Amino acid sequence: MNKAGRILSIDPPNAIPGGEVLIECEGLQFEDFDSFGCFFDGRRARVVGASSERVIAIVPGSLKKQLVDVYIENQGARSEPEKIIVGTKLTDDVHLVANPAIDPKDDSIILTRSGSRNQQLPVTLLRLESDGYLDELPAEIMNPTGLAFDSHGKLFVSNRADGEVCQINGGREVIPVATDLGVATGIAFDSEGVMYVGDRGGTVFKVSGLGDVETWALLEPSVSAYHMAFGNDGKLYVTAPGLCSHDSVYRIDEDGLDEVFFKGLGRPQGLAFDTDGDLFVAACYKGRHGIIKIPAGKDEAELVVSGNGIVGLCFTRQGEMIVATADSIYSLPLETYGTLLD
Repeated sequence: MNKAGRILSIDPPNAIPGGEVLIECEGLQFEDFDSFGCFFDGRRARVVGASSERVIAIVPGSLKKQLVDVYIENQGARSEPEKIIVGTKLTDDVHLVANPAIDPKDDSIILTRSGSRNQQLPVTLLRLESDGYLDELPAEIMNPTGLAFDSHGKLFVSNRADGEVCQINGGREVIPVATDLGVATGIAFDSEGVMYVGDRGGTVFKVSGLGDVETWALLEPSVSAYHMAFGNDGKLYVTAPGLCSHDSVYRIDEDGLDEVFFKGLGRPQGLAFDTDGDLFVAACYKGRHGIIKIPAGKDEAELVVSGNGIVGLCFTRQGEMIVATADSIYSLPLETYGTLLD
């Protein structure tokens, strides 16, 4: 075996630029960094740690492909490559604080320029078309946060500045449908089409079709937002990011009674289910940042996409995972299908 050894695995096997991956090796005769390098399709990665058995590398940006060859060079020798999927940046002219949303009518991606609280930006809602064009929508809504489509394909947006949820018609008309919702953040619809809205101050509201609001559940307050999604079991799953490294994902039953579903995540934010009932959460787990997968029926978790500053995600009809940081959107072809689309 040559001095570059052999790559055994890359963990996780998916990342966005800037994400940290662990490369397990055998036979690597590492001595110093002067004659050593880790490369992604020929681009040198920043290496933050290396030994004869493991290399910790940061995924470089500006890669031209999504399926990328990773290899090690050491003392004039090169290892055989291993593959990793790296997300393609779709746009960076955004400001998201929660999940993006897929429009079920045309598969475009609805995004926000949310701004700081009570900051009115000239354009706050955007539509990323399938051809890559970023369309600025004329609808005027301050601090858009949660995005959700109902079963009829209507878009609803929470306004955390005014504590309301609005329906957006044609990308232009803004119709308030529920008010007095505190710091309104997350939105989710159950299987009957009933809307639920999270006030980060500690309340989940149930909103009738006529806009009547009732307190449905009480949780720990969040420092930023409530993020919500219904599971295949009909229960509502909520993250309420705080300042510790052992935050929980809460599960709320049809009577509004909550329990801890999973504990041990650092600043968990946007979440989404796939069709198998697996839960994906933007969070930090065991010191590693990215998208965490909690398989259905299991009390365990794993990092499946590495990346820093991730606030949310969603799935397209084609099985792509759309990953959102505060200022950028990425696409990864993971063949994972979500429950957001019929």
